[in-house]
Amino acid sequence: QVQLVESGGGLVQAGGSLRLSCAASGRAFTSYTMGWFRQAPGKDREFVSAMAWNYGSQTYADSVKGRFAMSRDNIKNTAYLQMHTLKPEDTAIYYCAATNRGVFRTIDKYDYWGQGTQVTVSS
Repeated sequence: QVQLVESGGGLVQAGGSLRLSCAASGRAFTSYTMGWFRQAPGKDREFVSAMAWNYGSQTYADSVKGRFAMSRDNIKNTAYLQMHTLKPEDTAIYYCAATNRGVFRTIDKYDYWGQGTQVTVSS
């Protein structure tokens, strides 16, 4: 079992930056791919980024590529999402997720989810 808790959300003006954190507890964090997803009001949850357990493979949604950067600290059992040049369309609840199946961009491949943290970008 892996428990995930996100933090770092908030209100920011367009063009600003935020860093989200996802603290994991439980067994074998270092063997899990970590992912970030988001869900805007009235929309489906969508993929944002994912990173393999060994800091290797990373993948990003086209909508955030070049603006968001994911990292992880396997000593602290924490994953991060650094977000720059934020846009109003980035407003959503951001969720972190974990899977030990590999690096995937689809919701159904992730077994563990946090409760989410709200990011609001004002224009």
